[in-house]
Amino acid sequence: MGLQISPSILSADFMHLADELARIADADWAHVDVMDNHFVPNLTLGGPVVEAIVKASPIPVDAHLMICDPDRWAPGYAEAGAQSVTFHAEAAQAPVRLARELRAMGVRAGLGIKPATSIEPYVDLLAEFDMVLVMTVEPGFGGQSFLDVCLPKLRRTRAAIAAAGLDVWLQVDGGVCEDTIERCADAGADVFVAGSAVYGAQDAAGQITKLRELAAARCAR
Repeated sequence: MGLQISPSILSADFMHLADELARIADADWAHVDVMDNHFVPNLTLGGPVVEAIVKASPIPVDAHLMICDPDRWAPGYAEAGAQSVTFHAEAAQAPVRLARELRAMGVRAGLGIKPATSIEPYVDLLAEFDMVLVMTVEPGFGGQSFLDVCLPKLRRTRAAIAAAGLDVWLQVDGGVCEDTIERCADAGADVFVAGSAVYGAQDAAGQITKLRELAAARCAR
């Protein structure tokens, strides 16, 4: 699959979530941020709400778990219907075992890393995952400014994926907007999480199209 846009509903109006999901029907994924107020300093939603989102969403749900003890809790989000479940390397006790468990449940397994976390310790494990998520802000809150210092890590991750001949998606999350998506695409990302850039636009569908075109133009160079 080519470039993908995954709007984060963290920036949506939670009072009208079904309508907000309908606004992003032209995207590839609905990115759902699950936060426990322990791994990150914010509290959002849990399994029952994700299950309701899955039922209402016109597109597949990508659950991004910013939680402690994902080894215990991540499979529940697969059971809730998320088609992709990403957990953080910094929180998992046995990331390979967890990824294999998620894959056995029929969902895509993603490994997330925070801005200060290096990709190098996980290079030999890349084949165990369907996606690597490189955070370009400190996880916890939407609307933060993009951290350019993470671009070299995106490049190294893409190079490692290519060197191993793997079909692993490279997702970028944090401050992705019209001003930054081209740099992310140029660095090798192919899945783009955009929250306020999409939900802050009057025409969400038009913004999704514009972000897709910007990323595709850079990749075509």
